[in-house]
Amino acid sequence: MRILSLLTLGASLVLSGCQGDDAEQSWVAYHQQIAKDLSSSPIERAAIDNIGAFPPQRERLIPVEETREGMLNIYALRECQITSLIAARNNQLGRVAPPSQHWLYERELWQRLDTCLNSDIPDGLSSEHRARLEQLTQLKTEQLPAVSWNALMGSEEWERSFSRASSALDIGMLPSIDQPLAAIRYLQQMMDTQFSHRWQQDSSRLENHLKGLHQRPLTAEFLRTLMLATQRLNEASAYLVNHDPQSAVCLSAWESASLDQFEQNAKTWLDAVNRLITSQTIEPPDAISHYRERWLSLENDQAPWPAYQKARAHHEATRSTYPQCADD
Repeated sequence: MRILSLLTLGASLVLSGCQGDDAEQSWVAYHQQIAKDLSSSPIERAAIDNIGAFPPQRERLIPVEETREGMLNIYALRECQITSLIAARNNQLGRVAPPSQHWLYERELWQRLDTCLNSDIPDGLSSEHRARLEQLTQLKTEQLPAVSWNALMGSEEWERSFSRASSALDIGMLPSIDQPLAAIRYLQQMMDTQFSHRWQQDSSRLENHLKGLHQRPLTAEFLRTLMLATQRLNEASAYLVNHDPQSAVCLSAWESASLDQFEQNAKTWLDAVNRLITSQTIEPPDAISHYRERWLSLENDQAPWPAYQKARAHHEATRSTYPQCADD
């Protein structure tokens, strides 16, 4: 009896999971309305593929050579106020700091070196130590874009946004994108101003934004919802094409406001994510470029966004061949 109860419970859980797929409800209702209008059989719906896997971390990062300087050399540049900063980075906590904190450290180190080099401090240094200051500043200037890139691409928060362990969104109850969008825009600001002395970074604000970004895999959810919408629109279009629009039937008005809102949110989000990837001063690794082109692109016909745009335009054109039912 216990085994039978467990099997019954398991079956009920599977069924409730299938029936409780909120993302499908709007499309089921829409398909049912079309079938009812045409007094015909139900529209057949196919399963939706998952998005592609986000590249592993080793393929997302840009190699950055570790800088090694003897303590005597660093001490010689003590007036540049970098000794305590480097000591903190080299202690046990500094070595295990997350990529975001390493980013802040490298940016602050560059700021102090650049400020020092452009002050009167080098006038009091020996030629050897002045040359070391110039070399170190140039090296950190060259490395900072790669460090910034790695801090973003190496973060757990960024990786989670592309998680395949995600679901499509219910377009009737869309989540707010205000907080995660603010996080993306803050990261963009940090990238855009990484060589600015006027813009002051804020560790707690950065971590709070990353925490907000970590709350849900929003990029993956948008991509999967686009794929779901594309499939369901194409199925509805094929169904309408296979019926005679000249027959004495009409289609009920399409209540597409929720789809319109989803479309606006998806476009806003993908615009922000694409800009964050493509606006860098360095060439992204091939794995990221290929992933972006296949899944995030707003131009590539094979990517979810253009495929959705094509499917919606085709569906609206197909619907237009049918008269619309008069309001009661």
